[in-house]
Amino acid sequence: MAGIYIHIPFCKQACHYCDFHFSTQLKKKKPFLDALICEMELRRDALGGTAVETLYFGGGTPSLLESEEIAGLIEQAKATFTFIKDPEITLEVNPDDVTQKKARAWAEVGVNRLSMGVQSFFEEDLKFMNRAHNAEEAQKALEWSNAHFDNISVDLIYGYPLLTGEKWMKNLEIALSYKVPHISAYALTVEPKTALNTFIKKGKVAPPDEAQAAAHFRMLTDTMGNEGYVHYETSNFGKPGYFSRNNTAYWTGKPYLGLGPSAHSFFGDKRAWNVANNTKYIKSIQEGIVPVEYEELSKQDRYNEYIMTGLRTIWGVSPLEIEQRFGEPYKQYFLSKVAVYLNSGELMKKEEVVVATSSGKFLVDGIAADLFRVE
Repeated sequence: MAGIYIHIPFCKQACHYCDFHFSTQLKKKKPFLDALICEMELRRDALGGTAVETLYFGGGTPSLLESEEIAGLIEQAKATFTFIKDPEITLEVNPDDVTQKKARAWAEVGVNRLSMGVQSFFEEDLKFMNRAHNAEEAQKALEWSNAHFDNISVDLIYGYPLLTGEKWMKNLEIALSYKVPHISAYALTVEPKTALNTFIKKGKVAPPDEAQAAAHFRMLTDTMGNEGYVHYETSNFGKPGYFSRNNTAYWTGKPYLGLGPSAHSFFGDKRAWNVANNTKYIKSIQEGIVPVEYEELSKQDRYNEYIMTGLRTIWGVSPLEIEQRFGEPYKQYFLSKVAVYLNSGELMKKEEVVVATSSGKFLVDGIAADLFRVE
């Protein structure tokens, strides 16, 4: 099985923490959509006929598109690639774009999962992030979406200076009150080319406090566990039957094709990424050339990728699979390096698979990096 990711590179305004590729100018939307359809045709054989089980509209802000435009992209994708009978089709939406009419229209054109970028239900926090919506719009958006979708995911952010433990618990309580079956929660990270990074350098904003973020993470995992959600990936919590099939495919190493400017692809033994420039993307596609670069992955790259993705999930890392995929020396290397974390209790063996413990989950990226093979 495979996935398709479509990057919609437009936003109303720039969030202070965001380093994704986007433009606030919508004048190139029509030529972009034409180019996107052309790219599908140009990359018709990219997945080698592998059936597609997930179609994900990310960004940017895909909910800026008209429902007819989304319908056209879904129809073109299904006409170009081989899809399974009931694929997961996810649309990322911002609360300020959601109306009763739009939610109904998205469902009617084939979207069956919404991923809503709420981030916070507190007005001052949304202003701190420079989000386009307000707290009331976030709750109205969830109310309207619930009327047309049973598969909704809410994005939240923790670990930023304004967020007290009390406010964080309130954010979780409000999200849970709408009975959404999936929540994605991310610690605030400071990316180099963002407004947030500039504010911190100038002393206008305090940098994230790791101890605060760790405390928020513990509150998050305890609360979600008590509410019956499975912590299936470091940042993702789902009710049984509602894990994101898109996320799961990514973390378990399935191939995916990225379409649109800046979109990344993965084909097992190589990665690819499109140019992160709307004008160059459109011009190149109009000339019949996909503006894409490829990177061949060595055995070491693929091993490191497996360690990084595997440890973030409940499916963990299997020494037997390491041996089968990469050879005995890689298995022995892993076993020698992982011993210290098994002894410390940050990792554990569960049915011969190594997984993170509750105390190790917040530190798992650093642990994985230490287990990488570097030559």
